[in-house]
Amino acid sequence: MDVQAAIAGLRVIRSFEERALAPEHLTAILDAGRRASSSKNQQRWTFIAITERARLLELAAVGKYAGHLAGAAAAVALVTPDPRGPNEPRSVMWDLGLASQNMSLAAWSMGIGSCPVTVYDQDLVRRLLGLPDGRACQFLLSFGYPANPEDLTRTLRAGGRRPLDEVARREHW
Repeated sequence: MDVQAAIAGLRVIRSFEERALAPEHLTAILDAGRRASSSKNQQRWTFIAITERARLLELAAVGKYAGHLAGAAAAVALVTPDPRGPNEPRSVMWDLGLASQNMSLAAWSMGIGSCPVTVYDQDLVRRLLGLPDGRACQFLLSFGYPANPEDLTRTLRAGGRRPLDEVARREHW
């Protein structure tokens, strides 16, 4: 697959078919996250794959915009050392960005949609996932086969991305 085409073609999907992910697809998604670069190669992440419908329904309450988790075939919780902890470098958030983009692109290449979730209810996610002290889950990703397969290739809406000359500079501001 052409990398530029994958980047340009990736779409966020929030509505999924009611079918499980093929086990080999979920494994490939997790492995894509594992293969992401990380600061000083510390790989301070743990990925928790969630496929139980009851757990996905409960996780849909972790944030205002997390409802799509309820209909997903799977979710992946991105767990790290608590970035608010003493002496925890913020670079772990960069690492998660790389890992989540790898997972989303790998999923897209297999015809699987994905959508990121920001966790607002830390107590709830901690309880639902059984996180140990010192660990946090700031983000999850939902995955599933799109309810409308055409969503994987739909045309971008006008105005969806700012023009390159508005967001990029050369040499200085």
